[in-house]
Order: sequence, then C-alpha cells, then structure tokens
Amino acid sequence: QVQLVESGGGLVQAGGSLRLSCAASRSSFSINTMGWYRQGPGKQRELVARSTSSGTTNYADSVKGRFTISRDNAKNTVYLQMNSLKPEDTAVYYCNAGVISGSVAFSYWGQGTQVTVSS
Repeated sequence: QVQLVESGGGLVQAGGSLRLSCAASRSSFSINTMGWYRQGPGKQRELVARSTSSGTTNYADSVKGRFTISRDNAKNTVYLQMNSLKPEDTAVYYCNAGVISGSVAFSYWGQGTQVTVSS
C-alpha cells in the first residue's frame, strides 16, 4: 500500500505562485508513475502533470510552460511548482501514484489540497 499526503495549497492572486508537495509512505523508487490531477467545480478530474521513475514527464496543454513537476526520491516526495496562476486553475489538486505489479496496475490517491486563485 502507498499512502500519499498533499500539502502546499492555498489562496493566491492571479499571476502568483504556489508549490504543492506530496509525500509517499514508501520509497519512490518502487512507484512507476506519480502525478498531479485536479478537479474544479462542476468539472471532471483531469491530469495536470505526471512523471515516471525514469524521468519522463507529461503536462496538460493548459499548464505547460507554467507548471513544473519534479521528484526527490531521497525524500519520497513529488512536487508541483505552479507559476503564473490563473483563476481557471482553481481546483482541488490530488496526488496520484501508480504501481505496476506483474500485469496488474494499482492506483493510489491522496486526499487533495485546495488551490484557489482570485482575479
């Protein structure tokens, strides 16, 4: 099992920055994929950014160039640096960990952290 705890959310003005952190209960070396998802009011949960243990990263088009995902395996932590925030970024942000064991994939979720961007 993998336990994920997010932190770093809050209220910021448009154009400001926040950094989200997600600490995992086991070494990140055992996790194939870690990512950030978000769900705004009345919207589906969507991928924001993800990374693999090999270093491959992917970003949603709406955040590319503004957000950066990074991993610190020694601290079992993944980060999301968010710059130039827009009101449309307002959402609950969830940390996700994906583990592949044999032919079965397991997905774990944190409880979420609120990000609110005011105009």
